[in-house]
Amino acid sequence: MQNIQVFIVEDDLKIAEINRRFTEKISGYEVCGISTNLSEAKEMIDILKPDLILLDIYFADGNGIDLLWFIRQKYRNTDVIMITAAKEVERVQSAIRGGAVDYIIKPIIFQRFQQTLEKYKNYKEQISTMSHVDQQQVDHLFDTVHKQTQPSEYLIPKGIDPITLDKIKNHIKHEVNGITAEQLGKKIGVSRTTSRRYLEYMVSMGDVRAELTYGSVGRPERRYFL
Repeated sequence: MQNIQVFIVEDDLKIAEINRRFTEKISGYEVCGISTNLSEAKEMIDILKPDLILLDIYFADGNGIDLLWFIRQKYRNTDVIMITAAKEVERVQSAIRGGAVDYIIKPIIFQRFQQTLEKYKNYKEQISTMSHVDQQQVDHLFDTVHKQTQPSEYLIPKGIDPITLDKIKNHIKHEVNGITAEQLGKKIGVSRTTSRRYLEYMVSMGDVRAELTYGSVGRPERRYFL
């Protein structure tokens, strides 16, 4: 099978370049173009007719979900993976209704991204050899493209230990008034720097939220809440 042609639609050029490099690390993929706005993207899609589009949601000239529906109407042989910072449930629901293959929340973890593209490639390889299918084959195709990714421990970046992470999660569950990195470090026996690294990772994953609060002497401190 020929390389899968990927078109990146992302308004931040640095992130677009990360997406390009990640994509081209994976065998069987080739980036055919990049666009930083939706109006240009529509023109480029018509010219390039890519197999797959990596699409953000937030743009100065519109909404990526609208482009997703435009693609579904005009280019039915093109698939879409959403890559975005949008965490609103209605955005996810709209992407699912619009037929997005997957929805990846920034910041991108390469292993998670790789899993999605490998699944998609397997699906394309399988379906390219078929003309008619039975129910079992249909079930297998749907499972190939939509099956669950590997457990989150596989996706945890270097420097984050799953056992320590679980220990921290268990502690935070009981801290109804939140906890600082220093307080957490003392409770679990690690340095303030280490506990903060884990807490900030959990913030990036949406597991906890951080708020600035002020102590009795007016010094701000960062407290973390489940």
